[in-house]
Amino acid sequence: MKKLFASISILAMALLLFVNATNKGGYKPGDKVKDFNLKNIDGNMVSLKSMKDVKGAIVVFTCNHCPFSKMYEDRIIALDAQFKSKGYPVVAINPNDVKAEPDDSFENMIVRAKEKGFTFPYLVDETQGVATAFGATNTPHVFVLEKDKKANFVVRYVGAIDDSPKDATKATVKYVEDAINNLLSGKKVEKDQAKAIGCTIKWKKA
Repeated sequence: MKKLFASISILAMALLLFVNATNKGGYKPGDKVKDFNLKNIDGNMVSLKSMKDVKGAIVVFTCNHCPFSKMYEDRIIALDAQFKSKGYPVVAINPNDVKAEPDDSFENMIVRAKEKGFTFPYLVDETQGVATAFGATNTPHVFVLEKDKKANFVVRYVGAIDDSPKDATKATVKYVEDAINNLLSGKKVEKDQAKAIGCTIKWKKA
């Protein structure tokens, strides 16, 4: 009996450690987001506070070089076209270390945005402080934010854009689109988290 209780205790402790590990760091649905101030490709600084007439924002951590980011670029542009006028514009942020991925330099960000016709800010997170605060791990990694009555931006969804990275036509669940439609209808987001699929963020070496 003592061995049984000991085994149960070990399993309980392991489960607790696993839960703590998976919940460590980054924003989760319901969390308030700390404001940031990052440089856009046009040279201007962009912050959440500077976004006055919005209901929220679609914050996407993405980059130039990642194949998954490239596969999702047209869908990110489509999300901005679909939801900007409804109060949920896209804000793209490149978090990658330029030394690790030269293709993700600020100069190349300008080129890529022009090539693709980005209709939204494309910001550079040079210190990687914003990506760290958000808990972003991949490119792309999406955080749908809703602006509350006190002008705080609150996380309502975290994760992937949809369930088909390689082929948009085969997506059966459009997580971001569904989340925003829930918010626009005054409903709680039904699916508020989904695993982000993409390249890992290239962090600076200590």
